[in-house]
Amino acid sequence: MHTIRAKIRLYWPLIKSLQTGLLLATGLAGYMSARCPVFNLGTLAGVAISLFLAIAGSTILNMWWDRDIDSKMLRTQKRPLSSGQIAPADALRLGLLLSLAGVGLALALDALYGLIVFAGLFFDVVIYSIWLKRRTCWSIVWGGISGGMPILAGRALGVGSIDAIGLLLCLGILFWIPTHILTYSMKYSSDYRAAGIPTFASTYGFPATRLTIAISSVFAALSMGLAAWQIGVTVFHLGGLALISVILFALAALSVLRPTEKLNFGLFKFASIYMLLAMALMVF
Repeated sequence: MHTIRAKIRLYWPLIKSLQTGLLLATGLAGYMSARCPVFNLGTLAGVAISLFLAIAGSTILNMWWDRDIDSKMLRTQKRPLSSGQIAPADALRLGLLLSLAGVGLALALDALYGLIVFAGLFFDVVIYSIWLKRRTCWSIVWGGISGGMPILAGRALGVGSIDAIGLLLCLGILFWIPTHILTYSMKYSSDYRAAGIPTFASTYGFPATRLTIAISSVFAALSMGLAAWQIGVTVFHLGGLALISVILFALAALSVLRPTEKLNFGLFKFASIYMLLAMALMVF
């Protein structure tokens, strides 16, 4: 038992549990936006397990592919793969196993749902990480599309098709990604530079990156708000969504007008809180 616990503690960082949990929450919210209240708890459990496995698997595969650049960045040098605590072959096998299990379960639940889950994994691992991440800062667009797939998949499973609300929710995630990712890349710009990874900050400069975040935040809030309105949430919940959207944009605008490292990191932290609250407001 002690050996199993030690093994779990060693491998757990590979899935980036906070990131995986946030994407899982969006997928569940997408499904529940169409099936609330949820009576089929078995299907809901299937959504949770399939998304967790697929997201965790793709994250491990990304870690496996990026182990060389992770070893060059102070922020990531101590990760299990880049520090040599886990053999690359072992991580690759685990990533493939979890990915195949997640996509397989998703396909067993529903063909369209499984196809969207697979698309998210493919965009994330092949298009974003393997093909574009080391070539262009615009790779985050594909990373954003991948991040929007869980909520689109959940919604498609709930309604039986890809509808306008599902696309709006997916767009909301896509536009939210820059707030989450670009603030992080500015904080650790020296790390990305050492690893040779192009970012918006290194390509276009910090002022342009902050402006991109502010504009993207507006579109994220508009997409989420329009989706919530079409779902039919109450005026109270719409008001709550508007409030957190205003806070998000205010932080983004302040980072443009009066940029500080503390404000930048605060915006990064609130971006995750915003997404969790937005999902909760649209579902509950």
